[in-house]
Amino acid sequence: MNSLDDIQVTVLKGVGAALAATLAKLGIVSLQDLLFHLPHRYEDRTRITPMGSLGVGDVGVVEGEVVKTDLVMGRRRSLQVSLRDQSGFVVMRFFHFNAAQKNQLTEGQRVRCYGEVRPGRAGYEFYHPEYQLNPPAMPDQSQATLTPVYPLTEGIQQPRVRSLCQQALAYLKRYPIRDWLPAGMLADYQLPGISEAVALVHAPPADAPVHSLMAGQHPAQQRLVMEELLAHQLSLLRVRAQIQERKALPLLPSGDLTGRFLDSLHFRLTGAQQQVLSEIRQDLSQPLPMLRLVQGDVGSGKTVVAALAALQAINSGAQVAMMAPTEILAEQHFNNFSQWLEPLGIKLAWLSGKVKGKARITVIGQIADGEAAMVIGTHALFQEDVAFDRLGLVIVDEQHRFGVHQRLALKQKGAADELAPHQLIMTATPIPRTLAMSAYADLDTSVIDELPPGRKPIETVVLPDNRREDIIERVQQACQAGRQAYWVCTLIEESEALQCQAAEVTAEHLRERLPELKVGLVHGRLKGPEKVRIMQAFKDGALDLLVATTVIEVGVDVPNASLIIIENPERLGLAQLHQLRGRVGRGEEASFCVLMYHPPLSQNGRARLQALRESQDGFFIAEKDLEIRGPGEVLGTRQTGMMQFRLADFERDKGWIEAVRELAPALMGDHQRVDALIRRWLGDRIRYGDV
Repeated sequence: MNSLDDIQVTVLKGVGAALAATLAKLGIVSLQDLLFHLPHRYEDRTRITPMGSLGVGDVGVVEGEVVKTDLVMGRRRSLQVSLRDQSGFVVMRFFHFNAAQKNQLTEGQRVRCYGEVRPGRAGYEFYHPEYQLNPPAMPDQSQATLTPVYPLTEGIQQPRVRSLCQQALAYLKRYPIRDWLPAGMLADYQLPGISEAVALVHAPPADAPVHSLMAGQHPAQQRLVMEELLAHQLSLLRVRAQIQERKALPLLPSGDLTGRFLDSLHFRLTGAQQQVLSEIRQDLSQPLPMLRLVQGDVGSGKTVVAALAALQAINSGAQVAMMAPTEILAEQHFNNFSQWLEPLGIKLAWLSGKVKGKARITVIGQIADGEAAMVIGTHALFQEDVAFDRLGLVIVDEQHRFGVHQRLALKQKGAADELAPHQLIMTATPIPRTLAMSAYADLDTSVIDELPPGRKPIETVVLPDNRREDIIERVQQACQAGRQAYWVCTLIEESEALQCQAAEVTAEHLRERLPELKVGLVHGRLKGPEKVRIMQAFKDGALDLLVATTVIEVGVDVPNASLIIIENPERLGLAQLHQLRGRVGRGEEASFCVLMYHPPLSQNGRARLQALRESQDGFFIAEKDLEIRGPGEVLGTRQTGMMQFRLADFERDKGWIEAVRELAPALMGDHQRVDALIRRWLGDRIRYGDV
């Protein structure tokens, strides 16, 4: 036994089979796993605050005597414990409690508790605070230390995790953690060794600088942050290396299809489109799989660039697959590409989860024998029974809805097994540069940063919802003038059912108020064909007003729609609002976006809506969004499991991104080091090899 990686958590006092299973849910099996389960913040419990000096929102330690304990029977039964010190009173309130707690917290008992002050029916209250009965004397200020706070899973409490980590630190003295960063790298950045950093972060000494620890800026924390960011970068470079281990079909830009297609368009490509296209053409000509991310703001013309890339592949005798995250978006791509490519004699096929029975067998046959030169659909394209004849290019739209795993899985679908397809990944969600460098390190990035000529800016208006009647009148005027409008309902609740209900109520109300208008309704619970039918009716002008949930966020193109109302915009992220706003402004008419908020607005909410009103630049908005909400929200990675950092904080630590990006390639040749760092920080989240 020579490393903490070999010692199981079951050696620790109090860890039996049940607790070991709970810890395993957090990815903790060995003592090293436990020591890398790092505190994500600290609490300063080094001094007792007089109860009389507390204010709402204060977080701190109080100590006093129990004067009364009541069982309160309200809408929710609770245990109410009143405490007193010389300066005042507070209440500890428990909604989950047992008989033992009730019997312990009796009158006259001395209690020390820690929590956040909230206003309550009995005055200032602590909900479910941590507390001690008959507490020991507070340590001398010179000896007091900060209390670490750990991420938890169901079935384990903070005090238990703290106790286990303290036990594990005792082993650290005998079994130091292997330091995988080169000594020269640590010296260059004046960073401590790994064992020293881990020990300090779990148990800051009494004289450690409180402010730098609370802010995540202590050198020990920064040492771990840098290693975590490096491990993420290495994992993505490995994805790239794995995909590029296979050769690709070189797809040479020749033939007349491209010229005929460009002649058929009623507009000229912008300079930015031409620049990105030349980068793609160069990549496709190589015998290595292209891995390119194309970012372009709403309306910048990414789809035309994708069509030209597809034509280069088809010209070279290869097949193209295009995958979109939703049925609506995939269907829209299918309609666009059919209009563009069928006149050139190119056969297209459509495949989604809804295509079943004989129709599915027919489509799968057309894909397998190469009759379908281009296939468009949802992730159903990459199910096991779908085999391509000569797949040379995969186009993925709105990549952040998919994960790294899908990028790896695609390499299996290439022509003749040993060849991997080229991958072109598109997103209309502008990604801040630092975030793109970190989250998409395995991709080359191109940006279409120019809108086609003639696109008018969208005027954005911010109004409170007590102006609803004025806004309804505005909708009426726009529709009577021959234009169309969207009305988007958003709710903070996660429940799709509640969102749909809100949209139904709104649609009903608008039908009553505007009987002369044809009002449609689309939401996430409608069946696919019904959703597509309603969207098509709106596109064809058979509906004046479309009430929708945020399902219309991406890819719906109705040039005659010149007004969009977004209810409760304060509940959405900036990037999502920018996407929704981009549903209008696609035609010749001046377009308007009304953000109808529910007052009062928080400072945060006001800043977000202000940013949207002032700017139409998706990249500026994305930077603001990152500042306000963090990377997990901006990328939509809550679903994909990517960028879930343990210690690194994207906004705080973005200064490391450039350095890590330069350091990572030099380490890639040392497989043992790369394996160890990825395993330490990401565990088994990304399976390499055959996915």
